[in-house]
Amino acid sequence: MSGAEALAAATDLIYREALALDERRWDDWLALYHEDAEFWVPSWKNEDEPTADTENEISLIYISARVQLEERVARVKSGRSAASTPMPRTAHAISNVLVEPEANGAGLTARAVSATHIFDVRRREPHLLFGRAEYRLVRDGGAWRIRRKKVILLNDYLSTIVDFYTV
Repeated sequence: MSGAEALAAATDLIYREALALDERRWDDWLALYHEDAEFWVPSWKNEDEPTADTENEISLIYISARVQLEERVARVKSGRSAASTPMPRTAHAISNVLVEPEANGAGLTARAVSATHIFDVRRREPHLLFGRAEYRLVRDGGAWRIRRKKVILLNDYLSTIVDFYTV
């Protein structure tokens, strides 16, 4: 796969993920994730260093398996998530996508800048979360899937809810 093809594949997948979240197409969003997916939003140790150990340090979000993503989506879809009722409106903006093929050819590492504009319907307030996202993408049944997503929030003094649909 050429560099241009890798960039196109990664960018397409990342954009599709953002759009599925904004349109609340939860099943389509889940379909973009590999069965062994990991989803991580670390917190910050100090002003310069995010946490690095999911076992021994605090994370804003840590989901170690796709089944946990499925459970979270099920709660949101069912209305059993008090924090997500009513659902905020979101608009994910993705830019600066860079891709590196893995040396063994098994996958791609992608990095992007992301900003999520959030409108809290309950409070009628806008919020903005922004940061850097790192993805590990792998082939699965002929399609690219997200094996790992890590989002480093740069504005982590949070005035709104942080969940899978806001990062």
